[in-house]
Amino acid sequence: MGSEPPSTPPPVEEGADEEEEELSGAEEADPRAPPGRGSLLTRRGITLRVLLKDGLVEPGDGVLSIHYLGKKFVGDLLCDGKIRWVETGQIFNSPSAWATHCKRLVNPAKKSGCGWASVRYRGQKLVQYKTSWLHKYQPSAEVSLASEGDDEEMAEEDEEEGKPADHLEEKSRKSKLDQHEMSMVQRRGDREKVPVRYCTLGTRDSARDPHTLVELSAFSAINRFQPFNVAVSSNVLLLMDFHCHLTTSEVVGYLGGRWDTNTQLLTVLRAFPCRTRLADRDSAPVVEEEICQNLFMRGLSLVGWYHSHPRGPALPSLQDIDSQMDHQLRLQGSNNGFQPCLGIICGPYYHGNQGVASTITPFWVVPPPEQRPNDYGIPVAVEVTYVQDNFLTSDVLNEMMLLVDFYRAAPDLVHFNQLWSPEITVLDKIKGSLSCHAPKDQAYSQILDHVYSQLTNSH
Repeated sequence: MGSEPPSTPPPVEEGADEEEEELSGAEEADPRAPPGRGSLLTRRGITLRVLLKDGLVEPGDGVLSIHYLGKKFVGDLLCDGKIRWVETGQIFNSPSAWATHCKRLVNPAKKSGCGWASVRYRGQKLVQYKTSWLHKYQPSAEVSLASEGDDEEMAEEDEEEGKPADHLEEKSRKSKLDQHEMSMVQRRGDREKVPVRYCTLGTRDSARDPHTLVELSAFSAINRFQPFNVAVSSNVLLLMDFHCHLTTSEVVGYLGGRWDTNTQLLTVLRAFPCRTRLADRDSAPVVEEEICQNLFMRGLSLVGWYHSHPRGPALPSLQDIDSQMDHQLRLQGSNNGFQPCLGIICGPYYHGNQGVASTITPFWVVPPPEQRPNDYGIPVAVEVTYVQDNFLTSDVLNEMMLLVDFYRAAPDLVHFNQLWSPEITVLDKIKGSLSCHAPKDQAYSQILDHVYSQLTNSH
């Protein structure tokens, strides 16, 4: 059900510009934002996905090429901004990852790919499309981008013309230094994606970026009481957190439970991950129907949904606010009876998180005041009681294994053996985060060891 067949190799992420890999969903930064954090961060925000979205390039077979030391490599530009090498079918996350891989086949000593100056789209270097984008959306940044492109082109020309090895070595050292700086900028960029306060939004504006993040308000701040109580099972959090950790793309799932009208208590007892792609509209109805049947068989009702912001803050975007309001209205039904719908956002890989644990944010949306019907809904934080389960159920374990199988060959599968921090691998980070939702039975860790072993065998 993934975007590529199971036999497709995982995406290659090497290269000096590997941090160019795009953010997905609501966490993606808008490179059109006015510069002010330095032109370096601005340039990093311009990715193939941005160029595709704004119509400067189009997806197609064989539209990308690299010419290097007499060799030619041809690639397909995919709809999600990734590159598929025609010869092997390998998927690459960025031009630099592909360029570095191809050039190392010819010259194993090659340190970086200078992707945007090396890869051509329909015969024209990609760096020129970057320049065109900046000329249109950020004229003030055009000079710095042109300089970057010139530097990369000079590096390529040096190699083609056989400049001395010590000159190339100096270029290589500079590339490594730049790569380290880019990585630090990327992390700072995560933290600098500052959400806006609801009071600054004003009337709904179609020109506003739907991925704009919004701070949560408290019920007390809008002179209201939380109209319901919520209890969430620890197994729900564990499965949801596990799902959100598996991929660099945004994921979605549903929450099953019960609503007691007498006690006004919403109990969330089960998570139902959607094993499908957000853009796969054909399989989505089938997956949702399967979840509905599972809810019915277990005597549960649909009580909410969750989704991830893989590398961004666990706060709702304007798009999330509208989606949450839609879900609330649908669950309310035609009889105008009140039934709450809980929204949860999980941020697993945001570097602004404290420690290794994901940030998990339950929220609800209060409709705008009647006198301002064109305003956005008001996102509010929901107070939740977390209930520790006695043991890890077979249902949850089975769902975890199904998720591993689903994402095993996915191009956006997380690389679990890579370092999350200087001393912690991604797998260790996942284990630490899931331990926050551990059941009372300590044998759960031995059970999960089997799941973790399957993860490390996925690459």
